[in-house]
Amino acid sequence: MSQENLIKVAAVQMCAELAEVDKNLIKTDNLIRQAAQQGATWVILPEFFTSACAFHPKMLDATLPVDGKATQLLKRISKELNIAIGGSFLAQHKQDVFNTFVLVFPNNEIFIHNKDIPTMWENCYYIGGDDDGVLETNTYNVGVALCWEMLRRQTAERLLGKVDFVLSGSCWWNLPKSAPQKFNSLRQKSLELLKTTPITFAKLLGVPVLHAGHAGDFEAYAAPSEEKKYDSHYLGQTMIVDRDGKVLANMSREDGEAVIVADIKIDEHATPSMEIPKQYWIPEMPKAFLSEWDRLNTFGSAYYQNLHTKNL
Repeated sequence: MSQENLIKVAAVQMCAELAEVDKNLIKTDNLIRQAAQQGATWVILPEFFTSACAFHPKMLDATLPVDGKATQLLKRISKELNIAIGGSFLAQHKQDVFNTFVLVFPNNEIFIHNKDIPTMWENCYYIGGDDDGVLETNTYNVGVALCWEMLRRQTAERLLGKVDFVLSGSCWWNLPKSAPQKFNSLRQKSLELLKTTPITFAKLLGVPVLHAGHAGDFEAYAAPSEEKKYDSHYLGQTMIVDRDGKVLANMSREDGEAVIVADIKIDEHATPSMEIPKQYWIPEMPKAFLSEWDRLNTFGSAYYQNLHTKNL
């Protein structure tokens, strides 16, 4: 583990266009440069920075080779600006697709984490990985936890005591705009979960957490049908949190597409201020969320397997 010091870091909030990879890579380039202009030497991008994610047939065209144009863009900018950059996208690895987080350095070194469990309709487009999410780089041991990975005990347990800080991105969506008012409490609960999750995760591990989010609107379908519309938005909540859970910088969805920058302290002697709970989910999860988790995980896994069986 490293000596105590300060790093100037940035977290990016995007309004990505659903499955429009080339357009989103242009956005990515511009936002990384904004972060570097503010002095950041580490930049974290949202989960699915190339495409965002929702249930829509055009998502099938959003998968890239793991060392394809998204990674090449990050490598090129990293070398040019002398910064470390991390973010995840749908990446092809031989026969399967993963939600792959790549961390690139100016010397062309690349470190990878594949998200362990897809969330709901995400199962349609990738499968889970089995690495521990600890990236042992030449400077720091970096933990990676994408979106709902931060909600599960197993993620905290595999990172505890092994990382100097955590890089996290999400593509956290809300209920459709057409949902009846009686579901407003679930809308609020989803937002509250996202607001508190990076803070809780920092306290559980005793290390800083960088969280990058999406903040745009999207138009998709309500799985499993491609007939009923699902028009909604992503929840944003991009933030940089210190090891004690103090928010150093943050943005809400209403702030749109932008960058936040802060100095984080790396301290190998820091200790967690919260104990990891024994249950599967770290927070109390609404029954409606867990019901959708079961339903859409099952549907999505079958969708993915059927799609890839046809392509073999």
